[in-house]
Amino acid sequence: MGTEDRENPKERRMHGASAVRRGGAGERSRGSEPRPRVRLDLPRVPRRTFFPEYDPEAFGRMSEKIARFLGTGRFIVWMTVTIILWIAWNVTLPGNLRFDNYPFIFLTLALSLQASYAAPLILLAQNRQDNRDRVTHEQDRKQNERSIADTEYLTREIAALRTGLGEVATRDWIRSELEDLLRELELRQTADGEHPERDERDR
Repeated sequence: MGTEDRENPKERRMHGASAVRRGGAGERSRGSEPRPRVRLDLPRVPRRTFFPEYDPEAFGRMSEKIARFLGTGRFIVWMTVTIILWIAWNVTLPGNLRFDNYPFIFLTLALSLQASYAAPLILLAQNRQDNRDRVTHEQDRKQNERSIADTEYLTREIAALRTGLGEVATRDWIRSELEDLLRELELRQTADGEHPERDERDR
């Protein structure tokens, strides 16, 4: 019994070590399986969603058209005429022809729905206009920077030309020098003409 008890723990350890090695080899074999690669040369399959899809650009253009119409006098006139006719119909006509008696709950509901839809559409149109203004301002800023750079370059070139022209003989300077030379020549000629007369007198 003693020898069996001594051998059993060793056998248990050996069996446990072999089991661990087999388990590790199995895990490594499972971990070494190649993962499916993502094909970059194929377009991604669009995911199916339960929400309706729409074109944001087309929806934005439609919201701008609606917002422009809501901000016109024509819309105010038509809405005023509609409300007056609505109230007059439900006040003056007999009871069997009325569809919205006082206090005109259906009219209030319609106006509330109109306001609840008009406000987001107007905000969407304003956001699109803000984005366009931001792009326009950015382009104007870049254009102004280029204009300032061109102006500074031209200013430096003009200053360099003025500095260079200061060292070059100008037309006025040449004219003044020629006039001085002519005066000197005239003085010399007059002086040369007076010397022979003096010589003759001396003789």
